[in-house]
Amino acid sequence: MFGDLFEEDYSSVSNDHYGKGKKLKTKALEPPAPREFTNLSGIRNQGGTCYLNSLLQTLHFTPEFREALFSLGPEELGSLEDKDKPDAKVRIIPLQLQRLFAQLLLLDQEAASTTDLTDSFGWTSDEEMRQHDVQELNRILFSALETSLVGTSGHDLINRLYHGTIVNQIVCKECKNVSEKQEDFLDLTVAVRNVSGLEDALWNMYVEEEVFDYDNLYHCGTCDRLVKAAKSAKLRKLPPFLTFSLLRFNFDFVKCERYKETSCYTFPLRINLKPFCEQSELDDLEYLYDLFSVIIHKGGCYGGHYHVYIKDVDHLGNWQFQEDKSNPDVNLEDLQNEEIDDPLMILKAVLLQEESNLIPVDQLGQKLLKKIGISWNKKYRKQYGPLRKFLQLHSQIFLLSSDESTVSLLKDCSLQTESDIRRNDQQLLKTLTSEPPGLNDRPSCPHWFDVNDSQVQPIKEEDIEQQFQGKESAYMLFYRKSQLQRPPEARANPRYRVPCHLLNEMDAANIELQIKRAECDSTNNNFELHLHLGPYYHFFNGALHPVVSQTESMWDLTFDKRKTLGDLRQSIFQLLEFWEGDMVLSVAKFVPAGLHVYQTLDGDHLTLCEIEIADGEDIFVWNGVEVGGIQIPAGSDCEPLLLNVLHPATSSEEEQCQQLIDSPYVFPSNAEIGSVFTACAIPDGVILVNSAEAVGEESWTTIPKEDLKKTFREQGLRNGSSILIQDSNDGNSLLTKRGKWITSVNEVDWLQVKNLCQLDSEEEQVKISATLNTVVFDIRIKAIKELKLMKELAEDSCLRPIDRDGKLLCPVPDNYTLKEAELKMGSSLGLCPGKAPTSSQLFLFFAVGSDVQPGTEMEIIVEETISVRDCLKVMLEKSGLSGDAWHLRKMDWCYEAGEALWEEDAALKELMLSSGDTLLLIEGKLPPLGFLKVPIWWYQPRGPLHHWKSHQDQTNCTFSQGGVWRANSIQDAPSDAHAEVSLRYLGDVEISEDATLGELKSQAMTLPSFSEFSIPSPAFLRAWTVESRRPGRLLRVHYQRLREYKLGQRTEICLEPLQKEENLGPQHVLLRTQMRLPGKRAYALPVDLVWDTARGWTAGSLRHRVADFYSLPVEKIEIAKYLPEKFEWLPVPSWNQQITKRKKKKKQDNLQGAPYHLKDGDTIGIKNLLVEDDDDFSTVRDDIGREKQKAFALGRKKRKPFVCGAATSPLVQRCLPAPVDQKLLSPSTSGASDSTGPTLLLQVLARFLVSARCGHGLRALLCHEQRGRSIAGQASALVTRSVARPPRLARTWPHHRCQPADTLAPTLEPRHHLYTKID
Repeated sequence: MFGDLFEEDYSSVSNDHYGKGKKLKTKALEPPAPREFTNLSGIRNQGGTCYLNSLLQTLHFTPEFREALFSLGPEELGSLEDKDKPDAKVRIIPLQLQRLFAQLLLLDQEAASTTDLTDSFGWTSDEEMRQHDVQELNRILFSALETSLVGTSGHDLINRLYHGTIVNQIVCKECKNVSEKQEDFLDLTVAVRNVSGLEDALWNMYVEEEVFDYDNLYHCGTCDRLVKAAKSAKLRKLPPFLTFSLLRFNFDFVKCERYKETSCYTFPLRINLKPFCEQSELDDLEYLYDLFSVIIHKGGCYGGHYHVYIKDVDHLGNWQFQEDKSNPDVNLEDLQNEEIDDPLMILKAVLLQEESNLIPVDQLGQKLLKKIGISWNKKYRKQYGPLRKFLQLHSQIFLLSSDESTVSLLKDCSLQTESDIRRNDQQLLKTLTSEPPGLNDRPSCPHWFDVNDSQVQPIKEEDIEQQFQGKESAYMLFYRKSQLQRPPEARANPRYRVPCHLLNEMDAANIELQIKRAECDSTNNNFELHLHLGPYYHFFNGALHPVVSQTESMWDLTFDKRKTLGDLRQSIFQLLEFWEGDMVLSVAKFVPAGLHVYQTLDGDHLTLCEIEIADGEDIFVWNGVEVGGIQIPAGSDCEPLLLNVLHPATSSEEEQCQQLIDSPYVFPSNAEIGSVFTACAIPDGVILVNSAEAVGEESWTTIPKEDLKKTFREQGLRNGSSILIQDSNDGNSLLTKRGKWITSVNEVDWLQVKNLCQLDSEEEQVKISATLNTVVFDIRIKAIKELKLMKELAEDSCLRPIDRDGKLLCPVPDNYTLKEAELKMGSSLGLCPGKAPTSSQLFLFFAVGSDVQPGTEMEIIVEETISVRDCLKVMLEKSGLSGDAWHLRKMDWCYEAGEALWEEDAALKELMLSSGDTLLLIEGKLPPLGFLKVPIWWYQPRGPLHHWKSHQDQTNCTFSQGGVWRANSIQDAPSDAHAEVSLRYLGDVEISEDATLGELKSQAMTLPSFSEFSIPSPAFLRAWTVESRRPGRLLRVHYQRLREYKLGQRTEICLEPLQKEENLGPQHVLLRTQMRLPGKRAYALPVDLVWDTARGWTAGSLRHRVADFYSLPVEKIEIAKYLPEKFEWLPVPSWNQQITKRKKKKKQDNLQGAPYHLKDGDTIGIKNLLVEDDDDFSTVRDDIGREKQKAFALGRKKRKPFVCGAATSPLVQRCLPAPVDQKLLSPSTSGASDSTGPTLLLQVLARFLVSARCGHGLRALLCHEQRGRSIAGQASALVTRSVARPPRLARTWPHHRCQPADTLAPTLEPRHHLYTKID
């Protein structure tokens, strides 16, 4: 497999090694991360080298191998620096292994790199991305090492540690002569198939004898004839380290494919090999071996992933893995040797360490990481959830601020007294901040770690048992003699026996890493601040401006954002030696008018990150009161606005002329608009504002006199806005620059407000002028004044948009502008009693049941933090309902019951609910979390064709008693027409998602409705999902869990009876086959055929399976797949390959792809060419179906105006209680109102659909050229109210497509366009 991958290639070795100033092959942006809390280093995966990493870690944690390799000095192995010298002998593989082991022991990095080592192997980048077998790698690596160490003192390293011998003996039964043959081994290969475990496999190999007798005699050399004999094998010599390779991968000669053996295969932590050895007179301790490494393979026989479980023999790692503490009062000695898994204790300890017991939540997570060496997300999130949510759940201990940004400990903690908490937490802090336990504190038993490439995690011995079986199971076992004891000085000492030159190299590399990390940390945490010094500025024209220049008045400062504001202030004091008095730091920003001061920074103990100082922030340094003797306005309220003011020019006689002057002015945003007259020295006039959104356009709006006291911000003015001042005597119009006359009030800048407060008023509705930046509160107050309503409504009213159907939508908050509320000019609003919801509240619609009628929704305002359970109680109380057998569902886009709100304790905000959403109160409790409530249907195909009806075949659909959905045969159909297919509702089954499919079948058999069927066992049932009222996906594996099928909460199951048990595999496809009757355009009854697709989904494979099933020659049959939606048969070709267009290559056809899309349950027609030789697969029924489709398609193309020919059809007339005058049904000829004809026609259609019973949950949409929308809306409501939906099937029906109801096409003329929303 590996070929010459281990040929030493001196030219490909990288010069890189730590401490020598040489660069890595790949340039890293940041230095490698330090080791995690285990204090062990992993190995980075180069793309596909996980098998190599696992083996290298095993060798690294074999101290005898590692130290024997370290004992070889440069005088024997050479030096990498001499590799280019022609006469130097450099043994590169041992040198790179030494260096890698030194890095794993001493270098402070999370993971080491094997790039240099694989380069020494001669590997290319392609080999580094390709995965190989670790067992073969073990043998070849040892062979390469032996070759490389020839001529050194380590020439017998592999032989001394891993070499053993096996003796094979054959004993003659006649003369007792013994024939022996000895074999050497470095590892033992043991069988897995049909073996329970390692000891069982060794017993079969080295204890049981193979007897030669009868037809299988042995030729004895001594007797010189065929005799009876016994063959056996024994272990003659045992090495110090014993490796077992498990034969997990085998070959199936029946299917001609490889497979992985995933059965249970046990192996002990300690094994006694005495029963399997030739010599048993030694002490028992000589035969005892301890497991110290397990290489694990996860995946299949064609790929996967390797990682390794390793015992830390030398106690090099920090093993912190204990059970949760039940007693919080533990002593210091226990805490030092045990892992602390109680997050409550740790968080309390961190908070008690703070002086004020107050800390930001984000900083709490960082301090937790420093204390225990692992973040909250890695250690606790899976069990306890996010940190913020954990603090909320323990409100009896932790106190969160209103904005949930800071947390502190409650003084009256109910769990323990404060003194007890401080005593325990002080012990905990000592443990968390102490060094790793030393040698005397360590337990005598070494611990296990899971080394998975770069990640190293502690595990327990019990976790090894999980690798006995399954797709993730043990693949190689490494044992060491129990008598091999490590010297005391080697324990917890990673520097033990490491050569001096490698110690120096690693020490220098660690110093270099610390320097690089410090530089990287400084780079990542430093930012630039722009300091603006107050003495270098003066206040002019409403903003701050430099006295001399911008460069002299602004200093750039690089500062660490982790430092506090007090540190920043002290640094600035040191820079500005001339500064006297108080120093105030404020955040400033440049605006068009100049520099403006906003927020004053306060809290010297807070870090710059906590006060949200950004990179490149402008900081104004001043005394906090004045600049140059002028008091400075600060804050966002008085932000200066630069406006363009147009006003008439004034002549020398102080008379205004027609020329307009455009002058820039700066005003505080909280100043009144009337201050424009003072600034321009104009006594009085009319102010107009340009409200155009696009640049270059003009749309002037007059500001009423009562609004002149409003501020610029309230009026929605921004920097660059234009204001026009006109003399009040000039009229209502003025001349623009383009010479066009415009009115002072824009005609479309208004909203219509209707009075819906049920109070008497002189006017029912008024028009309110507004702009897109007008605040909703101002519009509401103006509407109350103009409607002359009571002033009390100003405190208890709101505005609600009105849609085209007259429905009131969600109230609009008062603080929104029209643009933020997405309200268009000219729209209608309703003035309604009641306050609008606040920013922390939700306005929801809700209704009872899934059949919601327009206008029946109720309204409610709740807090967004309320739970689903409490919201349900409020809705039940408001609707006058009682009981706890209710649940909530969202309304989907088709106004039907959609997704259920399963998490009853979750807040509405967490479930992404927003104002305006509609919830439905549905009767019935939801099953518990992790359970499914599955409706069960009985399905029994009886017809010769079309076991599942397409939507075209639902013309004559009936719901019989007992909840049966049935499709009847069509009138005038031929003799081979589709027979009846039915689904009968049996009941609901509540079952866990962890239950198997077999358990679901067994539970379904206990339903009362199932008693009338005689089914011997669940194995005689075939399960399908119900999709579009017919069987959909086949559930094939009897023992597979329901969770793995991903059924969902609204899945329905139908059960089909079988004549015998069936066991379908994942490669099997179930098809319905029908043989064509000779001489007739009809087919015989359907027969189920199981097709094994293990060798491909090709047409040739399917044809051979069909030919074998019907005992016909494969060249004398033709097959075709039936397409029920098109009433067509798609022939499957007899050839197996097709030519691609772009490349002249042949590729195998795949019946899973287009155009066949073959799947379970498809119908396959078969034609016997021996008795009938034509190309026609169709039937008479197919001809009728295609004719209907053509007629319907022709009617859709004509699109003539709607007339009422449908009412004259016999089917519709039979549905009417009495004859109806056709004039009343025609909108164009009716003398009644416009709504009489359509409404009566809709009633006719609704009754027709009820009588025909063609489906459940129907919504009819009538397309009319003149009244399309209104008629469609009425049709939807009428048909929904009229059509009786059957039990259970009315629960769910997909809404993802609209299909033409061609079932009505024969009774309607082509110009009638009727669409139904069906499954």
